[in-house]
Amino acid sequence: MRTVTYKGFTLAEVLVASTISAFIAIVAVGALRTVSDSAQVVTRDSEKVSEVRFAARMLARDLANLYRDGDAQSMRLIGASQGADDAEGASLKFYMIGRTSARFGQPEGDVYEVEYILGRSALTEGVIDDSSGSSTLYRRLWPNPDENRPPGGILTPLAENIDVFAMRFSDGQQWTTQWPEEMRSLPQLIEVTLATLTPKGTVAAMETFTVNFPRLAEPADAASAGPGNSPEGGNRQGQPPAQGGQNR
Repeated sequence: MRTVTYKGFTLAEVLVASTISAFIAIVAVGALRTVSDSAQVVTRDSEKVSEVRFAARMLARDLANLYRDGDAQSMRLIGASQGADDAEGASLKFYMIGRTSARFGQPEGDVYEVEYILGRSALTEGVIDDSSGSSTLYRRLWPNPDENRPPGGILTPLAENIDVFAMRFSDGQQWTTQWPEEMRSLPQLIEVTLATLTPKGTVAAMETFTVNFPRLAEPADAASAGPGNSPEGGNRQGQPPAQGGQNR
């Protein structure tokens, strides 16, 4: 009678197989983690590009609707680039023509004060806190600007992690990083750069655009055009924006 014997795995073979299986599992988990991290980086970079692009387009659109008047006292454009001398922070404030009402059912003209401010992400009761948090670009829209009142309006964060908010202003002869209120006129060109940086200091996303402001007509030409025919427009009440109005 023939005896049948069954031969199993030895302990050494089991240990080798377990080691190989564990190695394959570790490699697979590492590869999946790498793919996941790469996907997160791509998504984060895409979000940064989208935010910077959105903020740049919003600012360019507002500048294209800048309020212009033959009376320099009725216009406003004040700006200071990031890193400019004697500037507390990067900001750009100006009057613009609004085609739609900012607040439903409340009285307002069509001339608004708009301000873009680079501050911190901590925002409490409409006040920007520069003490902590990541840099954020804010847009403040004031439906009824009044020089005799503190600035008010609706403050909205546009884009987070904005590291660069740089501006250059040209009067037709030279460029400067500031356009103070004392100018009481408009520059011929404004160049704006918005960018986010990586932890290593390289550019992650950047948008640069230039806005040109053609020269206003001479006062004699504006007078001959007659009332209501001025190409520069005005508000609904026919008054310059500096006359004030009701605030929210």
